[in-house]
Amino acid sequence: MPHLVILYTGQLDQAVNMTSLCRQLADAMLTVKDESGKQVFPTGGTRVLAYPAPHYAIADGGAAGMAAGGDGDYAFAYLNLRTGRGRSEATHKHAGETLLAVVHSFFAPLMATKHIGVTLQIDVGQEVFDAKHSSLHPLFNKA
Repeated sequence: MPHLVILYTGQLDQAVNMTSLCRQLADAMLTVKDESGKQVFPTGGTRVLAYPAPHYAIADGGAAGMAAGGDGDYAFAYLNLRTGRGRSEATHKHAGETLLAVVHSFFAPLMATKHIGVTLQIDVGQEVFDAKHSSLHPLFNKA
């Protein structure tokens, strides 16, 4: 953990580079520090994954967007950051604001011409079972 999963309407693949958004978000996550100045998200555990939805229905199907002069093709992206327990409310807020700044910047050019909804949510895991097996962490945990 942390894992940031992006679910988005598939037509966004023609309009933006989702791999670039993933990298920008991962890089931003690695800059987040807690109140004591400690990096919040472990480098080896930070993952950002994006999944397009080829089938979707958004709002009224585009009628209001067409009436407003748009093409009626609404888009949507849902970003869910799931973290383990133990971080303060202030740290979660700072992480959310950091990620939201990346999202705003990334989607701003497209939002100027297209109707898009974006949701960012942070969930804290109440793990029932949590096991990890990784050869990534040793790369970043050198003393």
